[in-house]
Amino acid sequence: MPGSIRDRVAIVGMGCTKFGERWDASAGDLLVEAAYAAFEDARIECEDIEAAWVGTSSSGLTGITLSEPLRLPYIPVTRVENACATASDAFRNGCYAVAAGIYDMVLTIGVEKLKDSGVSGLAGQGASTGHMLQALQKGPGNFAMLATSYFSRYGLSVEEGKHMLARVSWKSHRNGASNRNAHFQREISMETILGAPIIAWPLGLYDCCGVTDGSAAAIITTPAIARGMREDPVYVKALQIATSPRDGKYSTKYDYTHVEATVRASQAAYKEADITNPREEISMAEVHDCFSISEAIIMEDLVFSPRGKARDDIESGFFDMDGKLPVQPDGGLKSFGHPIGASGLRMIYEMYLQLQGRADTVLNTAKPSRQINSPRSGLTHNLGFGPEGPVAFVGVFGLDGT
Repeated sequence: MPGSIRDRVAIVGMGCTKFGERWDASAGDLLVEAAYAAFEDARIECEDIEAAWVGTSSSGLTGITLSEPLRLPYIPVTRVENACATASDAFRNGCYAVAAGIYDMVLTIGVEKLKDSGVSGLAGQGASTGHMLQALQKGPGNFAMLATSYFSRYGLSVEEGKHMLARVSWKSHRNGASNRNAHFQREISMETILGAPIIAWPLGLYDCCGVTDGSAAAIITTPAIARGMREDPVYVKALQIATSPRDGKYSTKYDYTHVEATVRASQAAYKEADITNPREEISMAEVHDCFSISEAIIMEDLVFSPRGKARDDIESGFFDMDGKLPVQPDGGLKSFGHPIGASGLRMIYEMYLQLQGRADTVLNTAKPSRQINSPRSGLTHNLGFGPEGPVAFVGVFGLDGT
């Protein structure tokens, strides 16, 4: 299609740090760790990079955030910020530059240091450009309204709804226990999840993702160059961002049972990737599970489940590692936490490894293989700000570059 990114760029190297309370490392240290892991994977040197994009929400202000720790020799470096889609948008910008023929080899990278920021949870956001008057809102309360609205609209009892949400978290922690890069590397029982303290009713402690430190990076080049560098480059099939006008904030018509930006971004991505049946054609996905209810509703917004039926698929194991469409194979935000500027590239890293059959590169010892059987395509999704007016990213990736 005209203007499509499909098969016009390829990923030839990626790197990802251990996510967690990285008291031992600065943001610069994490950038160096992720970047050099990507260089090694691509079998290139830092000097081969012609331009770079660094995504961060609060761990740096300019491109110098990256150029200084990597000692980049006066090449263009752009700092990107787009809420929770920051890393994905840095990746998107780098892909477009290569597809446009401006550069042959670029670095895209994301980083965030939140654990020693001096505040608990996420740092406060700057002044809004909007003119609405509203009560102070926090993430858990905002997304809790998704849960209560969803339960009501689709006739779920509190017990049924809570069990669905717990099943989401149980699955992700089970997956994350096998991943040595995850912040939280242990399984959590359904009983523990259901009995956890309430954060914002009906969301309990294990329905909410944590904050953390981490970095992830990707090397992007042209398909022709990629095929000469390795046998298994991963090709970009679609990159779409939908940025809302925050209409849900201004209208009482917003139903709090879907996220319009995700719907719009996925529709555009499926068109770009020539996907007509996402439930059957997508092999696996990493989505923005900042809260368990987010993942449940995202399953419907991405057309993985019919409206009002995500609970059936969640409870049946359809999205488990051994299910028809594994979701959060690396453990998701629930296991990794959410370093805002890095999460999107961490998701792409998981798709990259799985598509190449190398998922056990980050396998915890004494755990069974975490490799998905012969995946054909992978999808990543980010959601930034509240559900009533966010920015959403959807990317699709695959091995076949023809």
